[in-house]
Amino acid sequence: MQLFTDNSFFIWLAGLSIPAIYLGCREKSLKWYGMFVTFVFVWLSMGSNLNALFNLGLYTVIEYAVVRIYLELRTKKGRVTWQYRIFLLASLAPLTIYKILGLTGNKYHIFAFLGLSYMTFKSTQMVIEIYDGVIKDFKTSNFIYLLLFFPAITSGPIDRSRRFDEDIDKIIPREEYLELLGEGIYKILKGMVYKMVIAACFYTVMNYFGTGGTWYSIAIYFYIYGVYLFFDFAGYSNMAIGASYIFGVRTPENFKAPFVSKDIKEFWNRWHMTLSFWFRDFLFSRITMALVRTRKIKNKLVIATIAFMINMFVMGVWHGLELNYIVYGLYHGVLLSACEIFQKKSKFYKAHKKDKWFMGVSWFITLHLVMFGFFIFSGRLGILLSSQG
Repeated sequence: MQLFTDNSFFIWLAGLSIPAIYLGCREKSLKWYGMFVTFVFVWLSMGSNLNALFNLGLYTVIEYAVVRIYLELRTKKGRVTWQYRIFLLASLAPLTIYKILGLTGNKYHIFAFLGLSYMTFKSTQMVIEIYDGVIKDFKTSNFIYLLLFFPAITSGPIDRSRRFDEDIDKIIPREEYLELLGEGIYKILKGMVYKMVIAACFYTVMNYFGTGGTWYSIAIYFYIYGVYLFFDFAGYSNMAIGASYIFGVRTPENFKAPFVSKDIKEFWNRWHMTLSFWFRDFLFSRITMALVRTRKIKNKLVIATIAFMINMFVMGVWHGLELNYIVYGLYHGVLLSACEIFQKKSKFYKAHKKDKWFMGVSWFITLHLVMFGFFIFSGRLGILLSSQG
């Protein structure tokens, strides 16, 4: 059973939500029932495959051991950099193995299960924040619930452990829960329209008119693919957020009208926000601080450029080790660097950035740069170039 896709999922969700709504209205804790529902959906989504369930359980144990052991060491020994790096790499090891084995065509290894990438973000975030001294302890049950939380297990949004813990340990007042429930149901319905109606229509048009080699079919694909991707992914995210609301968890928003962006930095503050903010907080900012501390590079724009390129390259690799994903990441690294330099150095930009005509032109250019990026991401550009060769 596919979460947020199959009709059977929505039937199960409706049925299993009834006790959650009862508990919420009675101002009772939703944590333990939410964990039970999560285990039910994990079981159903894996088709009762005992091997897959064992592998997921083993992964959960590995990540828990990494985070727990590092917390104990951090508490006793303090900030020891080499220990931190070992445990950071350990938390990333299953995902790294998955990506590398994927290149060999091995799709049935021990870490080949849906949701691995998104779960890794959560455990890695905890290792980083333990090193920072922000996380000083955590509950085992909260860790397992965070990692496996069914609305976000396969495709996000990516939650943070401390924010998640506050929600699940909180008793929500009845009026607040009813408001949250209403918002949750609305988001589920909105997400269904996005994904199952609008995205499906764009997908049909794209496949019917946009698969040929003529200039107009390429143009149709160029524009429609990005729009389809938005409604499909934003639809899923809305349903996931809505479902989490029913179980008392305010999963963060993932999209905020990305196609109105007037520059590429604004786009990444609106598109797949939980992913871009994760990379901003746990990779980009740390690369920047590390480069500043070395004092070998004085120019702030050079530092920002290096950080943008590394950040977006890693983001591309996270999507996959195929060439189109890597090029997509590097492409956005170049765009972000160019945007930063232009906005900091250009007198023309500073003089006209608030003019309506300039904002209109900036929006038009940004939209087409974004669509070209999606064209790279889809792999269609690579196919066209190889056919020309």
